[in-house]
Amino acid sequence: MVKLVLVLGDQLSDSLSSLKAADKGSDIIVMAEVMGEAEYVKHHPKKIAFLFAAMRKFAARLEKDGWDVQYSKLDDPDTPASLSEVLLQRAEAAGTSKVVVTEPGEWRLIEALQTVPLDVEILQDDRFIASHKMFEDWAEGRKALRMEYFYREMRRKTGLMMEGDKPAGEKWNFDHDNRKPAPGSVEYSGPMRFQTDDVTRTVLDLVRDRFADNFGTVDDFWFATDQGQARQHLAHWIKGGLPKFGDFQDAMMGDERFLYHAIVGLYINAGLLDAMEVCEAVEAAWKAGDAPINAAEGFIRQIIGWREYIRGIYFLEGPDYTSRNVLQHDRDLPAFFWGKKTWMACVSKTVEQTHDEAYAHHIQRLMVTGNFALLAGIDPHQVHEWYLAVYADAYEWVEAPNVIGMSQFADGGIIASKPYISSGNYIDKMSDYCKGCSYKVKDKTGPDACPFNLLYWHFLDRHRERFKDNHRMGNMYRVWDRMDEDRRTAVLKDADRFLQKLDAGDIV
Repeated sequence: MVKLVLVLGDQLSDSLSSLKAADKGSDIIVMAEVMGEAEYVKHHPKKIAFLFAAMRKFAARLEKDGWDVQYSKLDDPDTPASLSEVLLQRAEAAGTSKVVVTEPGEWRLIEALQTVPLDVEILQDDRFIASHKMFEDWAEGRKALRMEYFYREMRRKTGLMMEGDKPAGEKWNFDHDNRKPAPGSVEYSGPMRFQTDDVTRTVLDLVRDRFADNFGTVDDFWFATDQGQARQHLAHWIKGGLPKFGDFQDAMMGDERFLYHAIVGLYINAGLLDAMEVCEAVEAAWKAGDAPINAAEGFIRQIIGWREYIRGIYFLEGPDYTSRNVLQHDRDLPAFFWGKKTWMACVSKTVEQTHDEAYAHHIQRLMVTGNFALLAGIDPHQVHEWYLAVYADAYEWVEAPNVIGMSQFADGGIIASKPYISSGNYIDKMSDYCKGCSYKVKDKTGPDACPFNLLYWHFLDRHRERFKDNHRMGNMYRVWDRMDEDRRTAVLKDADRFLQKLDAGDIV
């Protein structure tokens, strides 16, 4: 029987398990741009444009290679609203009920495919190093699922940066060397920018027309949209960005949106680059003496350690993970997350960059927008949907654990052993944002006090019962307890006043 082979927008890989299981002589590749996938959250226009352009190019390459590809464009008059409807439409036309698909990275899509009235076979996504079973076996019986220990298993499994059974440099982790504050200047030109071709221009026009109300812009679109371009970008970064990536990976600069970051997450997550291919290229640069060990190890840890670990957590925890909210935070996401004015320079700069680029690096996400949301008690599901919508590299399997677990501590500590919170001091140390801020980061109370200073202690005070015995937070509470009582009272009153203004929709 003829099979339909469904290829999703983040599965643009030649090595896809569903393609390997298909017969080029008889099976039909099905790809589709559908409104249901484009608007289940209000995705950034650059993210939609990137995926549509990359999908169209991948489909054309498959067709050139001899596959029968049936591709539905968003503006085709007969394109259904959902992938399930597309499959039913294509199955009826082909006289088949058999569908093969590589496992999606979202429970929402898995459940939709399991309920469509067709014979759907979901294959393992073997583009990842750790299968579900491997992660489950590693997790079984452990009191705490800490990434560092999983990462060591991934190093042993892949052999990356290993010398026999020992890690290169006699250390598993060089993170201590990767915490330098913002440099005076950046010597790297940033990500490779690609001129738009006919395919991409057509998509950009479509996205401008259909998604004009979404947060973000498609102006100055520069993303790679095929495998060849993505590899060019990778080589460009390894030569110019990797050598200092480690040193400054946590730094933030208002006028330098990319610093030395790789910007390969969106290409790996969509399938244009293979994770092991990328890591092997980084390892080769280190072996050749073109990058220091702290840069190479720090990057590889993010890919085979953190990325694989986060996926393992997402599938281990199940479909209800995004509804977790152990801290019972229920404040609505402030309008300044969608571009409205705020006096907080760090938040304003990060949101502005996100609007323009569909990108912000991990410390901007974790310690600026995420930190504020956690300190202010924002509903974690709203925070989760914002991150899923606004970043071009965001798919639920990778985004949700990073937000629900790492950023918002809404899972109660499955991922993080303590909440990732900080006062304005950390942001001041690692960035140049505070120099141009209306608030004063050195002020601890009063009308000009940095809101992060006020909310930091407010968070600790209101969640004292939960965190007072956490061994990593004891010193924070000792500092709070040693404060003069009048000062503590002033801090909490100022924080409450700030939150009241936030709730009222005032500019803060």
